[in-house]
Amino acid sequence: MTRAATPAIAALVKASVAHEVLRYHHDRRSESYGDEAVAALAGESVVPEQIFKTLVISGPSGLAVAVLPVPWMLSLKAAAAALGLGKATMAERAAAERATGYVLGGISPLGQRKRLPTVVDSSALRFDRVLCSAGKRGWDVALSPENLVRLAQAVTADIRALV
Repeated sequence: MTRAATPAIAALVKASVAHEVLRYHHDRRSESYGDEAVAALAGESVVPEQIFKTLVISGPSGLAVAVLPVPWMLSLKAAAAALGLGKATMAERAAAERATGYVLGGISPLGQRKRLPTVVDSSALRFDRVLCSAGKRGWDVALSPENLVRLAQAVTADIRALV
């Protein structure tokens, strides 16, 4: 048996979840990993709002995860409310990487070193499939939003900031 390329892919295989790994060239000079994914993956069959970013947030009781479309800004207040945190701030990079086992720009909501409370923006449920990080920069995975929510043991809520 071959070893999965990332813990996220291993989690999908172990759960027998239908998925597709999508790879694109990651430019080390890129300052926005999400925008890079949208530029590479959005097109005829994928809209930017189907491509989700994984953000690690910090609350009074520890770290948590917010998963939302790349083009949107996160409402920390809404994410904290959905997870019962009271309030939240963005987690420090080192803490996020240590807890998830992934590097920034490759943090997946799946297969994390330590399962963190997770909220997925409810807009995901509008699509047949969504894309999120497969656990490595330049790698995304496409799967049904229902499987994303189930495997991440997530709640769903509207967590985008109203700008």
